[in-house]
Amino acid sequence: MPSVSRHLPRAAALLACGLLLIGVASGCSTTQEKAERQQARATHILEARAERQKQKHEHHKSKKRHDGSPKQ
Repeated sequence: MPSVSRHLPRAAALLACGLLLIGVASGCSTTQEKAERQQARATHILEARAERQKQKHEHHKSKKRHDGSPKQ
């Protein structure tokens, strides 16, 4: 039985490495999903900001026309 005892530590080491790789791979996908959610949120925030600025600019423009001053 000496041959079995030599293979046992090697098998255990390979198993540990395999589990570690699986853990890292699953962690990467979670990190990627998190990054995608953050990117989508940032895009949404920027679009909303641009829309508010556009409305503010249009409101400011219309206010200038209605204040009684002559058009230029």
